[in-house]
Amino acid sequence: MLDGDRNPIEDALLEIWQANSMGRYNHPDDVRDLALDDGFTGFGRAITDFETGEYRFETVKPGPVPDAEGAFQSPHISLIVQGRGMLNPVFTRIYFSDEDDANRDDLILRGVPAARRGTLVAQLVDDGVYRFDV
Repeated sequence: MLDGDRNPIEDALLEIWQANSMGRYNHPDDVRDLALDDGFTGFGRAITDFETGEYRFETVKPGPVPDAEGAFQSPHISLIVQGRGMLNPVFTRIYFSDEDDANRDDLILRGVPAARRGTLVAQLVDDGVYRFDV
């Protein structure tokens, strides 16, 4: 995680919330008839490395979930960032670079100015490994 001058932010807290690989949330309000994974909570928390600002989550790639218009959202992870000096947390999403068609049709991502959409897309760097710079 880097600040505006590309310097590491050494003590940020990042939290994720996501659906499982089938697109179901581990939440009582998600009553769709989709499988839940044993032990999968859909929640994670990490702190940035004090010297490098790096962080890491190990999770499953989420499946698509319904949107407000009855279509499906592109697979994504909701991300909350908190840090020293921030009065309020920042909320954003992480999309995936190998989901071009779904990203193009995503209701939320379409609302982001085209020039900024790439800042919400994690890049595939290895088989099943993505990099997302905050």
